[in-house]
Amino acid sequence: MPTILVLNGPNLNLLGTREPATYGSTTLADVEALCAAAGQKLGFAVECRQSNHEGVLIDALHEAGHGFKAGSVAGVVFNAGAYTHSSVALHDAIRAIEVPVIEVHISNVHARESFRHHSWLSPVAAGIIVGFGVDGYVMAIEALARKAAAKG
Repeated sequence: MPTILVLNGPNLNLLGTREPATYGSTTLADVEALCAAAGQKLGFAVECRQSNHEGVLIDALHEAGHGFKAGSVAGVVFNAGAYTHSSVALHDAIRAIEVPVIEVHISNVHARESFRHHSWLSPVAAGIIVGFGVDGYVMAIEALARKAAAKG
């Protein structure tokens, strides 16, 4: 069974308690359970990881690249948090691995502070889902499932 990696960046471990007016009351554990259920329904294993450290996220993307080439990874759902707006290194990692990566944001970043309007990841992402709350993760998993079905 192919795997979809769900990768969450800095501060997403605080979901449910951090700015609930912006991010809701759903915890990261709830998001991971939601993703696992969505993946199972579509015939995919889901592996969830979260890190507050940019290098750990880059390493996870590199691993996904190896898995994609081996046929064991179908793609990555990536909420890079604030690194979206600052990390050229994550941009370069996504570009290098040639894996379909769906960029996800819980809030509508374009309706927030202007520094959140630019994404270093969007130009190298296969798609972007913004502002649908945690349902965006399910939408991204469904999109990766469709891409995998179209591929082969």
